Amino acid sequence: MHTTSLPRLATRLVLTTMLGIALASSLRASNAVFQPLNSPATKEHLPGKFVWADLFTTDPVAATKFYSGLFGWTANKIEQNGKSYTVFSNGSRPVAGLAPRPASLIKRNSRWIGYVTVTNIASTLALVKQSGGEVRAKAINFPDRGLQAIIADNEGCTVGVLQSSSGDTADAEPKAGDWSWFELYVKHPKAVAAFYGQVFSYDVKPDTRTERKDDFLLTSRDRERGGVAPLPDSDDAKADWLGIVRVQNMNETLARLPALGGEVLLAPRPAAYESRFAIIADSTGGTIGLVEYVDNAKPANPTDRP
Repeated sequence: MHTTSLPRLATRLVLTTMLGIALASSLRASNAVFQPLNSPATKEHLPGKFVWADLFTTDPVAATKFYSGLFGWTANKIEQNGKSYTVFSNGSRPVAGLAPRPASLIKRNSRWIGYVTVTNIASTLALVKQSGGEVRAKAINFPDRGLQAIIADNEGCTVGVLQSSSGDTADAEPKAGDWSWFELYVKHPKAVAAFYGQVFSYDVKPDTRTERKDDFLLTSRDRERGGVAPLPDSDDAKADWLGIVRVQNMNETLARLPALGGEVLLAPRPAAYESRFAIIADSTGGTIGLVEYVDNAKPANPTDRP
């Protein structure tokens, strides 16, 4: 999915060196017994797939209320050694986490970080450094979850890396409340797409659905896993990933925003595969995308979607 412009999004997509410190601190502080991604465990390994996302926020109470109200996610708060971590589930399946962080570390109150699955996190982190990126939070072992780390690519965009201890979730059409797509907006799409090709062994392909020559798709095992697109033409635009959740009804979802304290950043507009796409800010300032498939239109390939 791509858009020609993202008004006001640029001001929300801010990344600083302090963020890496904040994320590393949050991960270590929440060294709890996490739920596994899959129970029972699977033997599936789908390197390159986005399988998880964490919200790092200074206001976990407000953020929990927001996402539970917007998507119907249930929240399971884990407490250990005076620290907490919340697991969001869509029905019976865990889909995201929430990690509190101190307000003093960074001006931005909340941000989402998506995680890409890998089969060997040590070799992946070595490739990050070789390819011009940076390890922001080194690999930590959470036995039930697996090994996870946070990196920055060659343009400073932050993404998580996860070697799951319970296998990877099988490819399937995302349901309402599931992550549907992850899109990266950068100044130099070709160079950044090449970085992800080197680090995660993606096949990098031009996105022929758009008229631009600098839109790319990141694919693995003939599945489209994410996109790389140019930033809006704005002086204050900053590179970042945008996670997108599928909703059953866009209008009804957006109608719930005011009462939950959210805000529409990009009004719904047509996108690929007869879908509608919007960008919102949650009540704590976190940015997230929404997609609705119009008339239940679904692509033949489960990953050919916004």
